[in-house]
Amino acid sequence: MIRRVVLLCTLLSFCVFDVLAQKEKDLVELNDDQVDFVEDSLVVDEYFEGNYLRYEDFIYDENIKTAMLYRNGWPLSSPILELSTGEELKLSFDDLSKEVRSYNYTIVHCSKNWEESDLMDMDYVDGFVENEITEYRYSLNTFQEYTHFNLVFPNEDMRIRISGNYLLVVYTDGNKENVVLTKRFMVVEPKVNVLPIVKRATLLDDRNYKQEIDFTIMHEGYTISDPYSEIYVVITQNNRWDNAIRGLQPLFVRSDELIYDYDRENVFTAGNEFRHFSTRSFRYRSERVAANIVDSTYNHVHLIPDQKRSFLKYSTQSDINGRFFIKNEEGNDAEVDADYAYVYFTLPYDAPMINGDIYLLGELNNWVMNKTSKMEYNYKKKTYEKKLMLKQGYYEYQYVYKEDGQAAGDETLIEGSHYDTENEYTIYVYDSSLRNNYDQLIAVKKFGTRY
Repeated sequence: MIRRVVLLCTLLSFCVFDVLAQKEKDLVELNDDQVDFVEDSLVVDEYFEGNYLRYEDFIYDENIKTAMLYRNGWPLSSPILELSTGEELKLSFDDLSKEVRSYNYTIVHCSKNWEESDLMDMDYVDGFVENEITEYRYSLNTFQEYTHFNLVFPNEDMRIRISGNYLLVVYTDGNKENVVLTKRFMVVEPKVNVLPIVKRATLLDDRNYKQEIDFTIMHEGYTISDPYSEIYVVITQNNRWDNAIRGLQPLFVRSDELIYDYDRENVFTAGNEFRHFSTRSFRYRSERVAANIVDSTYNHVHLIPDQKRSFLKYSTQSDINGRFFIKNEEGNDAEVDADYAYVYFTLPYDAPMINGDIYLLGELNNWVMNKTSKMEYNYKKKTYEKKLMLKQGYYEYQYVYKEDGQAAGDETLIEGSHYDTENEYTIYVYDSSLRNNYDQLIAVKKFGTRY
């Protein structure tokens, strides 16, 4: 009886192996159109799997494109306001659907760790916490038709009362369950000063490829009873949140000074300058474009295949640290006359990664590593590939490897890392003392490695 069971298990294992082998063979033999279909299906699937509210920058509807949030008048700025100064943020996005849809928005106050706070709406908003987005225009002379929406806030209907982290939520048809996008923003009420020093890493093993962020918080005239429990610090690099450093404690405490001078806990891999491409015109091929192809319905932009840079020497290059901006060189108003194109990214690689995935990362996909940014491996061509629909403009990006089970991505595997790479850092300082019933944002310091 035992021998029969063993024989049966062996036969079953061979059957399973044959099925898996056939599946792999079928995947390898997919033609280009089928590969595109599989990739597009994966992207669509994401919008229907776990469509819960995320306290991060996220697009929930596949028809929503080019969602941008910045300080009004400064498209490359971070979405940070100073409280009670009259500063405004501008949200813009395109709706590619054929339907006529109305959009509403609300804001949610969050903790220092980006969880919803316990405050009531009236605690952080004067006016109406829910409002309609009324400014919209239709695209002009574009292959891809779309409706462009703009929102400037705070405004007459909604004013912000307190500092902290906030989530902007946009939803359709007055139903908060129909969320289409979320965007993070911050409101700061300056109470302390931050004096940063960015330098080559102190530890010998890190000196060639990491950067160290030392800083001092000056709080003259601002009472901090217990800096170890009341003050919470977050450091980000190039607006990425996956590799942010959180919760550093002051190493030294002096009169009116909190000193953060570590050797290991406050270092980032320096990475490399961002890759870039331009689609500001479809009439000619820009530096990184191999071909511009126009068919009966869409523009297609094929980029020159990228190469692994981990063993190349560092080369100085000006960049905008992974951001993008919208521009149509043949148009007058890029908000509505810039067209869309399918942009094709390729990264030759001899074999696919086994214990993780390669992601395309930058502001072009909200710095999020998920199915919409994951590169798909083409076994036939031995390349990682990705197709994104992007509006005309200038874009920067990088390739990041994320090991299974890890939250932070590692850009050094593909891009390399050099201590003299130009990066942008931001230090956020929160006051979580008991005198407040929320996490007050009391300082934001943004600076670059050339600081």
